[in-house]
Amino acid sequence: MRIAVLLSAGLHPVSGAPVLPRVEAQAIRMAAGLGAPSEIVGLHAGPEAAAVAEALGQGLDRIEHVAIAAGDDPVPALAARLAARAPDLILAGRRSQGGDESGLVPYALARALAIPLVSDVVAAASEPDGTLRLDQSLGRGALRRLQVRGPVVVTCHPDAPAPLAYAYGRARRGTVAPLTVAPAALPAPVLAVEERPYRRRPKIVKGAPAGGSAAERLKAATGEGGAASSGRLLIDPDPEEAAREILAYLRQIGVLAPAGAQPKT
Repeated sequence: MRIAVLLSAGLHPVSGAPVLPRVEAQAIRMAAGLGAPSEIVGLHAGPEAAAVAEALGQGLDRIEHVAIAAGDDPVPALAARLAARAPDLILAGRRSQGGDESGLVPYALARALAIPLVSDVVAAASEPDGTLRLDQSLGRGALRRLQVRGPVVVTCHPDAPAPLAYAYGRARRGTVAPLTVAPAALPAPVLAVEERPYRRRPKIVKGAPAGGSAAERLKAATGEGGAASSGRLLIDPDPEEAAREILAYLRQIGVLAPAGAQPKT
């Protein structure tokens, strides 16, 4: 199985020093846990590879560095290299960590390569028939098990197993291979934009009764029927007339006893 792990130049949240994002180190462990025979390589596109060299001590033997200018979009260069390597599994982190990276890169690559993407995976295993068993996090501890066949892009969830311990000797033995790749020509994104005249949205009526039938709740929400439809709008009324209307409304809704009724003893 050929596996490519996408690496990005993250920044430490406190010191601001270049650091390998933790979730990408977890992706390296996930790749290593798929068992032999597996060919695992790291892939980074950026001005320099010093920021991702730490991945060599986290379990990688080789990192391919595609040199691009600072500020350039890495997706065309990564797509060209991945199309040439044709890996069965592409692993990536799920979000950025303050550096020159983006959590949208895996999705853009999946679209450019026309392959499926499975997000937020916490565990992966290789089946005897060549398929991959993926456990996808659905939040709140819920998991969904998927059976997929490569090639596929997978983003690693922070709840995946912790990264492997850093090994200095392994980092010294690893290699960083600089590459020159002609960026792939990607189709321009098509944005479906629809212009419509402004329309005032209906207001949400609060205070509708929770009980009763559906018809009663509908009448209460729309103001049809009942006391809400029997009121009168008074503009600058006489104080005595306003008081009479208030008393009539209070009697209507049952707060006051009807006029002429004998008080209970």
